[in-house]
Amino acid sequence: MVKIRLARGGAKKRPFYHVVATESRSSRDGRFIERLGYYNPSARGGEQKLVLDTARVDYWTQNGAQVSERVAYLVKTAPAATPAA
Repeated sequence: MVKIRLARGGAKKRPFYHVVATESRSSRDGRFIERLGYYNPSARGGEQKLVLDTARVDYWTQNGAQVSERVAYLVKTAPAATPAA
């Protein structure tokens, strides 16, 4: 089953997350199918906190992908049609 979830990156005490579509059996930071955007909870000033390709998220959910609880919240609060970097 495909899941849309967060993959952690960044340094110790400086988290940075990629929003990825991945096989549910893959490890949290392991192999993924597609990177859909990123979430930087420690962004400051002019930096963007969330960049998400909502069209691709919609594509994956329409094709049966399960969205994690945190990503579902981020998708709800995301600005409309933010392109992924």
